[in-house]
Amino acid sequence: MKRVYFLLAFSAFGMNVYGQKTTDQKVAELLSKMTLEEKVGQMVQYSGFEYATGPQHSNSAAVLEEIKKGKVGSMLNVAGAEETRAFQKLAMQSRLKIPLLFGQDVIHGYRTTFPVNIGQAASWDLGMIEKSERIAATEASAYGIHWTFAPMVDIARDPRWGRVMEGSGEDTYLGTQIGLARIKGFQGKGLGNLDAVMACAKHFAAYGAAVGGRDYNSVDMSLRQLNETYLPPFKAAAEAGVATFMNSFNDINGIPATANQYIQRNLLKGKWNYKGFVVSDWGSIGEMIPHGYAKDGAEAAEKAIQGGSDMDMESRVYMAELPKLVKEGKVDPKLVDDATGRILAKKFEMGLFDDPYRFSNEKRQKEQTNNQENRKFGREFGSKSIVLLKNKDNILPLSKTAKTVALIGPFGKEIVANHGFWSIAFKDDTQRIVSQFDGIRNQLDKNSTLLYSKGCNVDDQDKTMFAEAIETARKADVVIMTLGEGHAMSGEAKSRSTIGFSGVQEDLLKEIAKTGKPIVLMINAGRPLIFNWAADHIPAIVYTWWLGTEAGNSIADILFGTVNPGGKLPMTFPRAEGQIPVYYNHYNTGRPAKNNTDRNYVSAYIDLDNDPKFPFGFGLSYTNFAYSDMVLSSENLKGNQILTINVTVSNTGKYDGEEVVQLYIRDLFGKVVRPVKELKGFKKVFIKKGEAKKVEFTLTPDDLKFFDEDLNFDWESGDFDIMIGTNSQNVQTKRINWMK
Repeated sequence: MKRVYFLLAFSAFGMNVYGQKTTDQKVAELLSKMTLEEKVGQMVQYSGFEYATGPQHSNSAAVLEEIKKGKVGSMLNVAGAEETRAFQKLAMQSRLKIPLLFGQDVIHGYRTTFPVNIGQAASWDLGMIEKSERIAATEASAYGIHWTFAPMVDIARDPRWGRVMEGSGEDTYLGTQIGLARIKGFQGKGLGNLDAVMACAKHFAAYGAAVGGRDYNSVDMSLRQLNETYLPPFKAAAEAGVATFMNSFNDINGIPATANQYIQRNLLKGKWNYKGFVVSDWGSIGEMIPHGYAKDGAEAAEKAIQGGSDMDMESRVYMAELPKLVKEGKVDPKLVDDATGRILAKKFEMGLFDDPYRFSNEKRQKEQTNNQENRKFGREFGSKSIVLLKNKDNILPLSKTAKTVALIGPFGKEIVANHGFWSIAFKDDTQRIVSQFDGIRNQLDKNSTLLYSKGCNVDDQDKTMFAEAIETARKADVVIMTLGEGHAMSGEAKSRSTIGFSGVQEDLLKEIAKTGKPIVLMINAGRPLIFNWAADHIPAIVYTWWLGTEAGNSIADILFGTVNPGGKLPMTFPRAEGQIPVYYNHYNTGRPAKNNTDRNYVSAYIDLDNDPKFPFGFGLSYTNFAYSDMVLSSENLKGNQILTINVTVSNTGKYDGEEVVQLYIRDLFGKVVRPVKELKGFKKVFIKKGEAKKVEFTLTPDDLKFFDEDLNFDWESGDFDIMIGTNSQNVQTKRINWMK
């Protein structure tokens, strides 16, 4: 009787018994029981019915029936213990009771939101970035989510592209390190732990190089550039065991990434020996038809599976076409088995066959709904992500006892906007998120007065609020202006041809400046903006990005000096759109511009400096750091010797602070031209005022390797410049010779 009850219990939970077999053995056994339609079903992903992150065309009743028949392998945009359990119960009605995977865009936090990703990158703090994803994974998994479509590891050199907010900027080395930290945070101690979610390296590949910075656009580049600049973060992610990959919307040299055998079959699943699975981006398989690469759905499905796409997100193409293509002999059934097996393996690793409902736990969800420790960390992370761009006459930090402070601008009392783009909406957001006004008011002395005027809207030509804002400024001892771009002006499908302040915000700033009051400008954005007038005329500027749940408190911590800013720019800030793309690690050309005055027959604009407004790696502090005593272990090296570089960094100012010490190299001569400098290391160090620290780096021949014209990855003998400094422009340099 006990045995009968035990078997009934297993049946009720839809559990499958595979004993102590390996994952590969479990997958093979299950595949042997599946029909072709059931295999293809595992390769299908649909969106839930309330929240879509792309063009939606679902019939909810039909989807529910398909789940019951085992023709759906995954759902996205389904969250919450109750809802995920309900969908999983439908899957348990299928013949083989194969559980669903639940995916969600958990991009920069879940219940607790953190700074938008490019803001996090500005912290240059890998430990904090990892911890933020550890928190996001813990919260998301408590809501029944198994899988996040993050991290985005696209290298992006064009700030017109809206999705720069979702990545880590322009540099391959920095982007790779941050991507690895995110993966480690999401996947924790390993898949199968209840606080771990499957990570997804996206978008594979070169999406950040879309022509003109226009989302979904083509990418055209040499294979050498692709391999050297855009693929390393993905290769590192694969080696780190990231659970999944997502391909990109763009074509690469004429072949859509969704069907690109070179990147998916030859590299990812071939040379890199990647064992996870690849999901398409939303509808991208079907979109190969308007691309002009597939004539219809059948050809799109055929090319996608042959190209290496394992799961079809919301195209409705695989289920409609793949079974027929296999039966007609146009698609090798081994490709379907391989794709299905990769997906099933992750479900086994997540423990879903042991208990399909193990992540749908209402008790855990309640515990993570308002975790105060997570909020405390979010506040700290927000302040560490802010970049101080200018502080003339040390206006900052402000005194908490200032008599009258005015906060002026369209973002002062915004609440939900502080989430930034790509955030999860909750019904109680207006009660949870800290506005800039409240954060500042909370830190001002009780005898101080905080005035507020909106001044203008974000993106229209209405100047009727100017008069009130000017009058408010006149009453204040100091004015804090809060300008930028709306939270939904950067992100997917948010490309901009001009990236200055929208609407009449700059006009408002100029009018307030006429009052003669000291101004601190806060810039809220998800990308580098162009603000030349402000940069030249406003004495203090802080780049606050969008900071998340604790935004107002994080900002106030910086403004009043509770936290000394230590952020550094992960992207170059241009002077004008005409400079774009502008990035620090460019090639020198045969006619390099020697300065900004002699522009005759050199690689320069006749009407604009080549230099950016703010360089990569730039960021100020309330204190001052001095670099001295740069010492190399040798100036002549051979073979696999290790080069050790030491530099002394002294805090010569009045505040304790953090400095990001940056190491760059330049290969002076090569079989292909090399960049003027390349980031090869960085260390974030805390130094008390009046103290100094010795910072050490090491380089090996592996750090000197590059791809030649035949895609050989190696280094060659020669002279190298070794550079250390506070940003990519302000460095000390010493030359070495390194022979094989």
